[in-house]
Amino acid sequence: GPVRVMSASSIEERDAPDAASFELAALQLTVTDDKAANIANAIKHVEEAAAKGAHVIALPECWNCPYSNAKFPEYAEEVPEGGTAATALRSRAKEWPSVAALSDVAARLAVHVVGGSVPERRGEKLYNTCCVFSPSGELIAKYSKIHLFDIDIPGKMTFKESDTLSGGDSLACFQVNGITIGLAICYDIRFPELFLLYAQQRGVHCVLVPGAFNTTTGPRHWELLQRSRAVDNQVYVSAISPARLPGASYQAWGHTSIVGPWGNIVATTEHEQAIVYGRICRQEVEGMRAQIPALSQRRHDLY
Repeated sequence: GPVRVMSASSIEERDAPDAASFELAALQLTVTDDKAANIANAIKHVEEAAAKGAHVIALPECWNCPYSNAKFPEYAEEVPEGGTAATALRSRAKEWPSVAALSDVAARLAVHVVGGSVPERRGEKLYNTCCVFSPSGELIAKYSKIHLFDIDIPGKMTFKESDTLSGGDSLACFQVNGITIGLAICYDIRFPELFLLYAQQRGVHCVLVPGAFNTTTGPRHWELLQRSRAVDNQVYVSAISPARLPGASYQAWGHTSIVGPWGNIVATTEHEQAIVYGRICRQEVEGMRAQIPALSQRRHDLY
């Protein structure tokens, strides 16, 4: 599918985005066994997206680490708590190189960076964690995947994240230019209640979902789930996948997409490394909610 290419004029727009809108770049990155190379590749693509005018740049699930239970402990980093200043993050770059690199590039380019997910070591446990960095490089939001991917499709796909990972226990949002953005990771997208909570109680306009669906579930459900959650909650949904790597033990579906609140595909791509761009507008969300006020018409006396 085509990747929407932004016009040259969009570079100037980054300094003065329209009221209550921003340009989103979703990075579909190739991930290898070389952690340092993965970090360098991510930074290069963040730089490219920023140069093309993106205000918010989102990375895929497990962008620094192959998607494998065997690899999660090896690649895991401690991640500081939200609110950590950029200088503190960079001063301990040896302990958390992935986090420090994203903090640094966010500050250097004055953009929001949504760090897909990395395996996080917290005490004795490991989590699948997304970190968000402000244009000053501060860690402003941190979300750990709530629903662990434990599935068994005989003859096709068996994976148990719970063999190594623990589930998170809180939601996370942040704001950009008057737009509230919620976070979810991969398998979380199958749980409508989470997205309804974000829409009704947190007032989100957009949910970013770093995710690595596989070649069994991807063709059946990847686009369907994004469009379903978008229409259900009248929000933008963008699921950001790693690129597919031939020969890897886990074959990612790719097809990173941005879906609008009407369930329309704003932009998408195939399975190779790519950047997908789309404009997120609060007015688009509010317009749909005014025309089809389903969120306020729920019968709480019955359900």
